[in-house]
Amino acid sequence: MLSRAIEARATARAALAGLAIGLIALTGLSLASSLSMERTTARIDQLNEMSDRWLQVLQLVDLADHAMTDYLRSYRSTVLRQPLASAAGSAQDGLRWMQRYGAPDDVDTAVRVGGLYADYTEILRNIVAMGDRGDTAQVSIQADLAKLAVVSLRKQLSAIIQVKRLQTSQYLREADSANRALRLAMFGTFAVNLGLVALCGAVLINYRRRILRQVAKNEHEALHDALTGLANRTLLGRRTAHAIDQSGQDGSHVGLLLVDLNRFKEVNDTLGHLCGDRLLQAVAARLTGAVRESDTVARLGGDEFAVLLPGLASGAEATRAADRIGRALAAPVELDGLSLELSGSIGVAVHATDATDADELLKHADIAMYAAKRGRLRYVRYEAGLDTHTTADLTLVSELRRAIDNGELVLHYQPKAVMRDGTICGVEALVRWQHPRRGLLAPGEFVPAAERSGLIEPLTSRVLGMAVEQCARWLAADRRLPVSVNVGAQCLHNRTFPGQVRQVLAEQDVPADMLTLEITESAIIIDPVRAGEVLQELEEIGVRLSIDDFGTGYSSIAYLRSLRVHEMKLDRAFVTDMCSDYGNSAIVRALLDLARNFELQVVAEGVEDRRTWVVLAALGCDLVQGYYLSKPLPPDELDDWLGQDRAHRVGHSAPSRRRAT
Repeated sequence: MLSRAIEARATARAALAGLAIGLIALTGLSLASSLSMERTTARIDQLNEMSDRWLQVLQLVDLADHAMTDYLRSYRSTVLRQPLASAAGSAQDGLRWMQRYGAPDDVDTAVRVGGLYADYTEILRNIVAMGDRGDTAQVSIQADLAKLAVVSLRKQLSAIIQVKRLQTSQYLREADSANRALRLAMFGTFAVNLGLVALCGAVLINYRRRILRQVAKNEHEALHDALTGLANRTLLGRRTAHAIDQSGQDGSHVGLLLVDLNRFKEVNDTLGHLCGDRLLQAVAARLTGAVRESDTVARLGGDEFAVLLPGLASGAEATRAADRIGRALAAPVELDGLSLELSGSIGVAVHATDATDADELLKHADIAMYAAKRGRLRYVRYEAGLDTHTTADLTLVSELRRAIDNGELVLHYQPKAVMRDGTICGVEALVRWQHPRRGLLAPGEFVPAAERSGLIEPLTSRVLGMAVEQCARWLAADRRLPVSVNVGAQCLHNRTFPGQVRQVLAEQDVPADMLTLEITESAIIIDPVRAGEVLQELEEIGVRLSIDDFGTGYSSIAYLRSLRVHEMKLDRAFVTDMCSDYGNSAIVRALLDLARNFELQVVAEGVEDRRTWVVLAALGCDLVQGYYLSKPLPPDELDDWLGQDRAHRVGHSAPSRRRAT
């Protein structure tokens, strides 16, 4: 309780304010005490001076009385006459001074005593005068009067002197009492200030401790991941460098494992970031539990982790640790009643064998990790041959990102025709990359890298915008030519994708039914619930939906009944050789029957010759696409091609089937 009170900011502010007030009060009391002492000294001096003045008057009265007594003994003596004459009226100056400078009571007393003294002085002077004339009888009479006057003066002056002494004593007692109160107040204030100083000291010590704790916390946060509490990249680098230095002294090996979780983005997008964070914490706990106490587990960012293995006897220990970690990650993770399957791709690199310093060790572990991810392996040990491929991938991704932003992508369009009469009913937009050095690149040279790196979404968005813009140009030229666009799997798991489609169509003022989005089976199978929700939104917009390369991936037959797709595309792998391969022919027949049962329009890709066209027409296929009709063409060449007479290019000898749409 006390420690919390000391730590409170209000306590610190109150202590400082109290100490400031206390110091001001102590200073004020010291000043008041000094002024009081000065006033007391001045008053005592004044009282003492007045008392001395009255005492001096009394002494002068006594002197005059003694002079008179001596004169009366021998008043004829001229020697004794002079002292009496001098003593008469000698106190008059003192009385006048008190009347001028004395306090009011002294003035009143001096006036009263001054009248009596004046009479006494007059009697003494009469005695001297009568003594000079030799009038003995009058001298005796005047002497008696003088005796009476001096007795009265002595009594009054003695009383006055006694009063002055009493006043001085009373004032001294009052002054001492006041000064004692000031001293007590000063001692009390000093004690309070001493306590406040102690409190301020405690607060300062507490603040110092808090600063030290904050410094330690900041240092820990600077070197550790906030979510998992693991070491971060900075601390991993320090410990890696230290482990390498140590290995140079004892001849041991240093292993570095780079772990990247598989399909973590799907979990994060499906269950939310909070669940994703909890999954990362669970992974951190598993990694920590699968290594030695001397090892360091670090989170480098996102779903990427690293494990530093110092003091290894051989590189084989690093691969065994990677296998152990891979098995630990493979166990299901329970989150909110859901059992999530988890796996990771692990890259292994060993210092002194695979790298010469810490940076190279991390780089080679990263290369091995990407090799494991490409090969869908649990772990891969670094080999020199992995460098070229990985570096090329990284370069390609960097260039592709720039290509998307700089408009280096171009679209070619492959026509689709109605099987029964060869009428062109639409085109498929196929992206090409006009590389500044390598020339025109086909999709197979860069689309897989876009899917691995996460660039597939901006790539799809760019292609979609270009295709709809071209469709708008054709509509403006009074040419109704629907466009099909391939959609990556990530787009089907992005709830904002339907809004992007709606915005692109609105900006170009293109009807929604002029756009067909082609999706793959695997994109649906990854997360059928979310994919179904996105597809439903797209269908509500009014765009057409097509399953591309049907039959080559996962079996999605179970989803055909629930997903609102309009079209099925037969993969070229089955169509191209169907006339010479009985198995492919049987698959095509089965898929056409399946499409008829689900009332789907069927597009056959890869039609390379007339014979395949005729057979597909006989089987009831709806639309055809392939080199027999036309290869993909740039927009201007496609316009020329559409304007030519194409009767000699296509044939349609089989009767057509009209399906309900």
